[in-house]
Amino acid sequence: MSENKLSFRALQLANEQRNAYGLRYNDFTRYRKHCANRTHRLRSTLKATHGKGREFKKLPPLSTEDIKDGHLELLLFESERAWAYSQDLVAQSMQPANEAQAGTLRHSATGRFRRAVHWSTQLLSHCQSLYAASRLSAEGLMQVTIYTLILNGRFLRYRDDFEDALIQLSVARHLLDELADRAVTSRDQALATVFADGIGPEIRYCAHELGRERAYDVDAITAELSEEHRGDIVQGCDALIQKFRLEGEVAGKGEGRKKLGILMWEDQPVPVRNPELVDVLLRVQEAEAKITQSREPAGAKNASGRKGKSGGHGSKKGVAAYDAILLALSDAEEVARKLVEAQRSSGSSSSSAAGTRDIQFVHAYIVYQLLSRRIQRDLLLVSALLTSHRPQATHSKTAKPKKEQVDARLYPAVVKLLDTVIQSLTQMRNLSIVDDSPDLASAVEARLTFTKAKRCSYLAQCYVATKKYAEALSLIQHATIYLRETRSTLTLFSEDPISSGSPAYYPLTPSDLDALESTISRDGLTIKNEWFTYNGGSIDADSKTHKKPLFFDIALNYVQLDMDRLQERAGKVAAPAPVPVQAVPARSRLEEVARPGTPEPQAPARGGLSNLLGGWWGRK
Repeated sequence: MSENKLSFRALQLANEQRNAYGLRYNDFTRYRKHCANRTHRLRSTLKATHGKGREFKKLPPLSTEDIKDGHLELLLFESERAWAYSQDLVAQSMQPANEAQAGTLRHSATGRFRRAVHWSTQLLSHCQSLYAASRLSAEGLMQVTIYTLILNGRFLRYRDDFEDALIQLSVARHLLDELADRAVTSRDQALATVFADGIGPEIRYCAHELGRERAYDVDAITAELSEEHRGDIVQGCDALIQKFRLEGEVAGKGEGRKKLGILMWEDQPVPVRNPELVDVLLRVQEAEAKITQSREPAGAKNASGRKGKSGGHGSKKGVAAYDAILLALSDAEEVARKLVEAQRSSGSSSSSAAGTRDIQFVHAYIVYQLLSRRIQRDLLLVSALLTSHRPQATHSKTAKPKKEQVDARLYPAVVKLLDTVIQSLTQMRNLSIVDDSPDLASAVEARLTFTKAKRCSYLAQCYVATKKYAEALSLIQHATIYLRETRSTLTLFSEDPISSGSPAYYPLTPSDLDALESTISRDGLTIKNEWFTYNGGSIDADSKTHKKPLFFDIALNYVQLDMDRLQERAGKVAAPAPVPVQAVPARSRLEEVARPGTPEPQAPARGGLSNLLGGWWGRK
C-alpha cells in the first residue's frame, strides 16, 4: 500500500492557487475562472467528463483503490470554484448599482455556498476512506478536515447561525494550532498560521454576536469549545492527532528539518506568517551560514583606515560570497513588498493578533537586513581596493624619498563605493523600525557623517591629482566638520546597537575617529605645501607664470643663494651647470682706425663794453 500512498495537501494547494490567481487582491472573478479552467483540464485528463453535446453521461462511482491525486484535486477545485462564485455574488449584491437585484444575488450566493460545502464534504469522505486504507497520511486528512470545517463554519456564519459557526471554527483553529506546533518544516508552520489568522476575526465576530464577555480572547474561546466539541465534530479526533504526532517524529528523525531560525529584533521575535516568505528566508539563512563558515567577522572592521589591512577574506573571493545572500534578501524584500501592497490594495487590516508585528514590520526588517549586508559588502570592497593598491614610494639616491605614487583610478573607485554606502545609510535612516529606536537612529547618523568625512578625504585626493588645491582644501574642511558631528553624535548613546549587534556590519570605535582625524590633518598640511610649491598658493595664477615672492629679490641682494641645494630640497632635480665656452669676438669687416680728435673752434677774443655787458647776462 505504501507504493499507492497519496501526497494530497488541501491547505497547501488552496493557498498556492489563491495567492497566484487573484485572491491576494480579492479578485474572486479571476479566481473563479481559473478554477473552472482547472476543473475542465482535470476532467479531460482523468477521463471523467459527462459526455459530449446535449447527452449527459453519469459517471460511475469511484472506488477507494482507483482514487488518485487528480480526483481529490478535482473535488477541491470544484469546491473552490463554487465558494469563489458565492463570494463574487455577495460582492455584487453590495454594489449600489445592483440594489434592485440584491436579494436575488444573495439567494444565488447561498446556493453556490451550499454547493461548495457539498463538494468539500464529498472530498472529506473520500479522504477518510483513503486514511482507513492507509493510503493517506494523518496530516493529509487533518488538512482536508480543517478545510471542510472552515468552509462549513463560514457558511453557517453567513446564515447567521453564530453558535454552530463558532464551534466549527474553534475546532478548526485547534487543529491548525496542532499543525503549527508539530510542523516538520517552517513552511508548514507558516501555512497553518496563515489559515489560523484568517479565521481569527470570524471567531471574534461570532463570539461578539453571541454576547460573550471576552470575545476578543480567541485562544481562550478556542480552547474551551474545542475541548468540548472536537470529538463530536471530527471522527476519531484524538486518535488522528496522536497519529499525526507520531508521523511528525518519524519525519523529523528521517529528514533534516528545514527550520527557520528565530529572527530577533530588539530582543523580540519577528513573526513570519507566510509560506512564500519562509521559502526565501530559508535561502537567506543558508547563505548566512556559508558566510559564517568561510569568512572571519573582522573583514570590514579595518575599512575605516586608508592603509589598513583587511581581515578575513578581504579579497575578491570574500566579496563574491555576499552575492548569494544579497540575492536571497532581494527576493525576500520583493515577496514582502508584494504582500504589503496586496494588503493595502485590498483595504484590509492585519489579520494577526493584536499587539503582534504585522507584515509592514517584517518588510522593514528585511529591508534593514538587505541594506546592512550591502553596506558590509561595500566596506569590504573598499578594504580590498586599498589593500591591493598600496602606494609605493620610489627612493632616490638623495636623503629624502620622492612622493608616493598611487594609481589614478584608486580614489575615484573608493569615492564611488562610499557613495553607495551613504545611499544605503540614508535609506536605512528613513526606515520606520530605525526611526522608532532612538539609539539605533543615532548610531546610523554617526556612521552616515563618518562615511561622508571619509568620502571628502578621498575626494580631496582626486582633486590634488588634477592640481585643484583650493577644492581639495575645501573638502578637507568639510571632512573636519563631518568628523566633529560624528563625535557629537556618538555621545548621545552609551551602547552602540550596531557594533554590539549580529552581524556588526559597520563597527565604529573612537580609535577609527582618531585615525581619520590624523589622516585628514596630515593631508591638509600636505596639500597646502604642494599648493605653495605649485603656484605660491594663488587660486588663479598658473605654475608657468608664477613669480617668486619679493622677499627673494631683496634677500638675494645681501645673501648668496645656493639654487642647486634649494632645488634638491624641493624635490626637483637641479639642471646640470652649462660648461662655459669662451667666445672669440668676431672682427668686423671694416676695422676701426684710430684718428685724432677734431679740436674745438676757439672764439675770437672780444673786449670793451660789449664784453663787460655780456658777462652780466651769462654770455661770453
